[in-house]
Amino acid sequence: MPPRRRKQVSEAPSSGHGVIQHVGTRSVEDNASSSANTPIVETSTATITTRLDGDEVTQHELPHRKHRKPLKQSRRLVFFLGAFLGIILAWYFAASPEFSLDSLNDLNLDSFAEYFEDMKGKLPYGILKEANDISQKEQTMLKTEPFAVGRAMYLDGLRARYPVVMVPGVISTGLESWSVTDTDECSCEQYFRKRLWGSWNMLRAMLLDKTCWLKHIMLDPITGLDPKGYKLRAAQGLEAADFFITGYWIWNKILENLAAIAYDPNMMHTAAYDWRLSYMDLELRDGYFSKLKSIIEENRHRLNEKTVLVSHSMGSQVIFYFFKWVEADGPHFGNGGKNWVNDHIHALVDVSGSSLGTPKSIVALLSGEMRDTVQLNALAVYGLEKFFSRSERALLLRSFPGIASMLPKGGEAVWGSLGFAIDDVDNQTVSYGNFIQFRNTMSQLSAKNLTVPDSIEYLFTQAPRWFRDRVEENYSHGLARTKAEVQANEADPRKWVNPLEVALPNAPDLRIFCLYGVGKSTERAYVYQEEKDKGLVKLNVSIAAGGMDEPVIMGEGDGTVSLITHSMCHRWRDEESKFNPGRSKVTIVEMPHEPERFDVRGGAKTAEHVDILGRAELNELVLKVAAGKGDEIEDRFVSKLKDYAARIDLGQN
Repeated sequence: MPPRRRKQVSEAPSSGHGVIQHVGTRSVEDNASSSANTPIVETSTATITTRLDGDEVTQHELPHRKHRKPLKQSRRLVFFLGAFLGIILAWYFAASPEFSLDSLNDLNLDSFAEYFEDMKGKLPYGILKEANDISQKEQTMLKTEPFAVGRAMYLDGLRARYPVVMVPGVISTGLESWSVTDTDECSCEQYFRKRLWGSWNMLRAMLLDKTCWLKHIMLDPITGLDPKGYKLRAAQGLEAADFFITGYWIWNKILENLAAIAYDPNMMHTAAYDWRLSYMDLELRDGYFSKLKSIIEENRHRLNEKTVLVSHSMGSQVIFYFFKWVEADGPHFGNGGKNWVNDHIHALVDVSGSSLGTPKSIVALLSGEMRDTVQLNALAVYGLEKFFSRSERALLLRSFPGIASMLPKGGEAVWGSLGFAIDDVDNQTVSYGNFIQFRNTMSQLSAKNLTVPDSIEYLFTQAPRWFRDRVEENYSHGLARTKAEVQANEADPRKWVNPLEVALPNAPDLRIFCLYGVGKSTERAYVYQEEKDKGLVKLNVSIAAGGMDEPVIMGEGDGTVSLITHSMCHRWRDEESKFNPGRSKVTIVEMPHEPERFDVRGGAKTAEHVDILGRAELNELVLKVAAGKGDEIEDRFVSKLKDYAARIDLGQN
């Protein structure tokens, strides 16, 4: 049956009537007959229009309100309206035992707009304000609907142009079991091709088969690769990182909106990887960088276009390493030549990147803790400790060389000394440079406060020797102060994950877009204590929860990654920067965290580390770059990071 269309009343409203305009959207049936999802503007007045039958229309004019009702009468009206509505709803739900929440989607409150203007004088101000807030929230929620951003930009003329390769962040990629032989400790066959990371199977295995799950997920501490008898591999395809578990999206919003401007699997690819591995082992075991190079070259050959790389979190570090690997000569390297990046990459869109590391990685590796675990109540802490203790969590994370790649880089120049940090605020009694603070001294373990580089060394003393060997074999956390040092580091793969020790490719045509959230409290420093019963907890030190002082000292960021981490984006813009020899243009867009109160993922204006991938504005920017409209994107600075970054002493250019 053809969709019913509302008959338009051509008669203009009289001057005495208020006018309300509301914008709706065509129905699904309407879309079948329309080439675009065109908004319909409907105008209603204080005249009520009633359809009798056919095209016959009767109009009933309402009398003008001349006098405001007394407050007592207004309250009585609101009371009776509320009571009546409550009775109707209670009867409906009681009479409909098979009521489905999905049916609420069919409710349309727009029709009440016809009566709203006339009722204004009868409703208290508080109710009117709430109604306005709800209306504003409804408009914001429209931006988070599936495909909404992409469809709007499609109407603005945006179309797929550059092929897109997405590189997820740490823990975002699902890991599935490829073990086929049972071991003495574990029945592996039951988990074949099931995700033991990033699915409900993971949660089930953790709760009901913890020992077997740990055997699968942990890497061999000596080799940093699969333990004997167990094999996990990164899931592949667009579904590898679209959802973490059912209902909890990660990249799905971006995939939807890219599809809305005509992208399909022939033009977009998720470069999923096993985030547990060191970067060199990603290539040696899985051929990851060789495959990524092949995909990008195939895009260039088949589509005659360069590729847009979109990274999130640790994915920015993976791409930076790839840039060095692909142009390096020798066995196990890309051998692409010094112009490969300039010839094949149109732009890098760095979303909430962790290029200079993140402070919370130190404490996670040191004592298996973070703010979320510290703030649990005593009963929850006890339960978590019995099920999955701090020492077990620390051991698990230490077995993942990939996690260690996120240790902070740049030393005291970036993260501060005991007396000064670039992001210290006025009237701050203790500098952020005191990264680990001990309020009570029991032994040499708690004798002094520690800076970030001190804390990394301290971590090495508290972890097994194999952990230190693995980190030093793969990574470096220093700062090259001269151009000669930068050039010498080009031949050292350990430096390739640190943008303060090696430079960007000499790629003048490369565009870099740094998009990150600001305005959400983020872990910056910690108060620690020495454990009294070290044998019981199997740790020497831990975060000092339960004391008078706040054990986790908060700074600026996106809730996960410190604001300071993004300093590199600002310093790449320096004139004659030794870290940007090709003068690649860098655009920075800071996004304030403005979450919706009733949206568990923050809504269209969130800037939280993961949820920002669903932010409407971020999706718009990603689509603009992919469609070749990146030149329309302008810098926006909300925080003080531009000033903070300028204080970093990077030596000579």
